[in-house]
Amino acid sequence: MKRTTVRLTTAAALAGLAACTSSVPAERPAKEAPTASAPASLPALRVAERATERARSARVSSTTVMGTQLSLTADGVLAWNDGLSGSLTITYTGGTTAETMRGLGVTSMQARYLSDAYYARMGDTFAARTGGKHWLRYAYDDLKALGGGAELADQMRSTTPGQSVRLLLDSDDVRTLGRETVHGRGTTHYAGTVDVGDVTDAELRERLQEADVTAETVDIWINDQDLLVKKVERTSTANGTVTQTAHYGDYGVKVAVREPPAADTEDFGNLLSQSGTNPT
Repeated sequence: MKRTTVRLTTAAALAGLAACTSSVPAERPAKEAPTASAPASLPALRVAERATERARSARVSSTTVMGTQLSLTADGVLAWNDGLSGSLTITYTGGTTAETMRGLGVTSMQARYLSDAYYARMGDTFAARTGGKHWLRYAYDDLKALGGGAELADQMRSTTPGQSVRLLLDSDDVRTLGRETVHGRGTTHYAGTVDVGDVTDAELRERLQEADVTAETVDIWINDQDLLVKKVERTSTANGTVTQTAHYGDYGVKVAVREPPAADTEDFGNLLSQSGTNPT
């Protein structure tokens, strides 16, 4: 396989998987109790944060647009009880990256998240170029060898629907916009702008800064069970504006993910070594 093919395929897969979800820190440092001048919405958001964490799993359906580079949808289940696990079906719907993937015979891709790596099923055309193997295994440590890949690796290892709630808790202008209906159910709409410099978690703040993100606008909808059911995040990056809309439901759903067969799996690190590609 040519070096450029390896790099383009890798970049496309990473962009799709990282964009369809959002990263969160494993633990959030406690803040001081709200004062009389603190936004009235903060106590409700803290309750939502705890309720979402306790749910431990959910079904997710999202749409992501990354400027002219990529647009995609993602549907599946995620669990965050003991690290990240889950499975998603990612469909490339537009953009230059989608065109590259179509050239490799991939319009839709299965992705499986496990504790030490994630796996992407690339399709028959790609398998014909990699000795007949359909799955690519991306060890999270290997992803950090990619230029700009460190934050993507961390996103994949720490993905839950709670990041938007956590980010709003770090916003200086968080506000309640009132009651709205989402999928026929009553919710409360919250919104705010988060400056990356104000993000409490140092690891998350560093990742955002490495990605040249300075601020995010966040809208979330919380149902009457204090669970996040919808979010919209807009982020300006060096590669353009990223907009993601995600819906969450079926909290507590069973998530069982199997590692793909070893005989049908190619390791991404091996591909880099075989091609002589310098990831940096």
